[in-house]
Amino acid sequence: MHAIDQADLAFNQGGLWVLNIILGLVMFGVALDLRVDDFKRALRRPLAPALGLVAQFLVLPAATWVLTRIIEPPPSVALGMILVAACPGGNVSNFITHLSRGATAVSIAMTAVSTAAAVVMTPLNLAFWGGMHPSTAAVLKDVALNPLELLVTVATLLGLPLAVGMATAHWRPKVAAKLVRPFKIASIGFFALFIVIAFHKNYGHFLAFISLVFLPVLLHNATALSLGYGMATLGRLRIAERRAVAIEVGIQNSGLGLIIIFGFFDGLGGMAVVTAWWGIWHIIAGLSLASVWGRRPPGR
Repeated sequence: MHAIDQADLAFNQGGLWVLNIILGLVMFGVALDLRVDDFKRALRRPLAPALGLVAQFLVLPAATWVLTRIIEPPPSVALGMILVAACPGGNVSNFITHLSRGATAVSIAMTAVSTAAAVVMTPLNLAFWGGMHPSTAAVLKDVALNPLELLVTVATLLGLPLAVGMATAHWRPKVAAKLVRPFKIASIGFFALFIVIAFHKNYGHFLAFISLVFLPVLLHNATALSLGYGMATLGRLRIAERRAVAIEVGIQNSGLGLIIIFGFFDGLGGMAVVTAWWGIWHIIAGLSLASVWGRRPPGR
């Protein structure tokens, strides 16, 4: 066992429940701003969301597997990277796309479709690519991961709040319109506060192992952003759409990843540290990118 896996992170069952509730509120807040028309729009102009989904759920997990074989991090860190790659886009991707002067409507459509697809694709990618890697396969075997149980968990965390939020938006549009902004601000604020508190409680562990996860996360996030932009460029999308796809692929739902790690892997140190640092780093990288793109009109 690597030293990072012996780290006893301060994250108890109560903290897991809090994170579950926060993630549910985040997804409910996102869903309040979604309409059936968003899915219809994705079907009418399917190229951008389709390229984003391919990059998100097919290309990125495969590229992550290749990256872990090249840099050879500890097995638990490698599995954490594969898990992050298997998660859907993060809850701040629409906001960062807006700051980047990207196609926000495309970002919203991708969030809707990718969140729905993640119910199946997240457990599938984790089991498949984790099982394909010799060292991470041993970790999966040790925890006896049940893909069906994982699927039910992801469906509950993502699918249920999404369905309730969209139902509220459809049947009570005035209520949804009043709730959407406060819910988004509050849920993202609570999530950020949770990350700050968790980081503070585990500061010693991060300090001890940041050198082990910093470069893998930097390379991994750069790979995700590049894959999203590259796929969109190959598809000859407009520049605003390329930015939206890049950010959607490069901003991952690390909160979902942490819930899976503490729910199914008993908070395995390497997985938890790399996923938690991902949650911090992708916001730093996304806002940095937005500060550059936001000063450049996207044009055609």
